Amino acid sequence: MVEHSCVPVDPRVALGRRVKELRGLQGITQEELADRSGLFRTYMSRIESGRANPTLTMLHQIAAAFGVDVGELLVPSDGPVPDRVLSPRPLSRGRVRP
Repeated sequence: MVEHSCVPVDPRVALGRRVKELRGLQGITQEELADRSGLFRTYMSRIESGRANPTLTMLHQIAAAFGVDVGELLVPSDGPVPDRVLSPRPLSRGRVRP
């Protein structure tokens, strides 16, 4: 467990907060990050919520998707973590809009 301000923090939760923080800073959705990382969006959701324990290989894939060194994923989150990140361009997913 990592300690921050004398309160133990589960490293999976800390990683999830940092991933979500970086997504917010870069303005990309969870789905976009998952696509860039080669992971499923549902697994990315589990990472961000602290319910997954990604492998070292996966951490490298996520870091590459952000364009950062893998160590950046392990830096404690000190900024605001967005509730939601919306894409500046809507995804069509094959839907027809009127």
